[in-house]
Amino acid sequence: MSQAISRRQLLAQTSPETSPGLPGEAREDLLDRGYSRRQLLRIAAVFSSVSVAASVGRPAWASGGVPDPAPEAKTRIGANECWTGPMLPGQAAAAAIISASNRYSPKDQRGDFIKAVMQVEAVPYDHVAPWPGSSDPLSRAVVTFCSPTKALITADPTFELAGRTADWLGAPVKRVPLKPDYTHDVKAMLAADPSPGLYYICTPNNPTGTVTALADIEWLVANKPAGSIVLVDEAYTHFAGVPTASYLAKADKDVIVMRTFSKIFGMAGMRMGYVMTRPDIITKLMRYDGGMQSGALPIPSLACATASLTAADLIAARRKEMQQARGMALEHLKKRKLKVIGSDANMFMVDWKTRPAKDMQAAFRTQDVEIGRSWQIWPTVSRVTVGSMEDMTAFCAALDKVRT
Repeated sequence: MSQAISRRQLLAQTSPETSPGLPGEAREDLLDRGYSRRQLLRIAAVFSSVSVAASVGRPAWASGGVPDPAPEAKTRIGANECWTGPMLPGQAAAAAIISASNRYSPKDQRGDFIKAVMQVEAVPYDHVAPWPGSSDPLSRAVVTFCSPTKALITADPTFELAGRTADWLGAPVKRVPLKPDYTHDVKAMLAADPSPGLYYICTPNNPTGTVTALADIEWLVANKPAGSIVLVDEAYTHFAGVPTASYLAKADKDVIVMRTFSKIFGMAGMRMGYVMTRPDIITKLMRYDGGMQSGALPIPSLACATASLTAADLIAARRKEMQQARGMALEHLKKRKLKVIGSDANMFMVDWKTRPAKDMQAAFRTQDVEIGRSWQIWPTVSRVTVGSMEDMTAFCAALDKVRT
């Protein structure tokens, strides 16, 4: 009886007024999984208004998703953005639909986008959910499958948003070092916890740009505990041009594959992304606000993404342009005898050995070049985004001045 009273009290304390934006079914599920009233308020901050977030502090998705504005610099190679804007077919499609933006949905833009994903990735219609970027669904996955008793398993170093979201919510986080070749150590990730909620694999990895073999991901999916989910973040996959994990998303596996248009498609400011997974997993991800985040998308962004996604020749051309600029910069660093972690994506890591990465970032700013940040596990290593050939030429010139 005391347990029933306690549950009624908890439900009363977590009403729509105390956890705005969370439907009743979502609140009950979160309580069942061991979240406290305070944690529900933090979850509401992830999915609700700025005023709710401000009342409890800055939520993890704000500090680890979209970067803070960088200092003004002529050469901006610090945020893993594309060096140029949306592809021309995407720009034309977005421009054409702007005049109809007085309508919520002048035509089925969302459906057209999903059909484009189906065409490119060969996944069923009901296995695709578009979102404004990938930060929101990544944080949702942590909320949905982790809890105070269900850990997040992630690599170290990797993109921190999943780990920061789990830390913010009070869910355990197990950070597993990368293998000597800088790919994910899936066997160590499996051994890190007997029954986690979510495994996060970023491939190509941010910040190392290294690709984890699909065979390793398949092994993890086949050997993980029942009920745990494997999230494969392929934000940079178009830069690598390697086979992707989308086939796992349609194979009735416990897998979510996530993509964004912020990288090779040059649409970071347009906020477009999507997930591919089983329909029941999509339903779980969408229950915290009735699916509004997946449904309410700007139609110019949808139109731009739809036209860009199928532009295979343009994607290949951008990849080749990046590879040439990256190759030139890496050759320059090699001649300077600096240790570089090679990459299959639009970034690489430079080890300054005795100089802290933060000091090197400040030094490059004196040359009007903004390079990337470092990770706690590697305090002398900086991430550098690969920009245009002009950008990387400026980086090399700045490097020589900074090292003098």
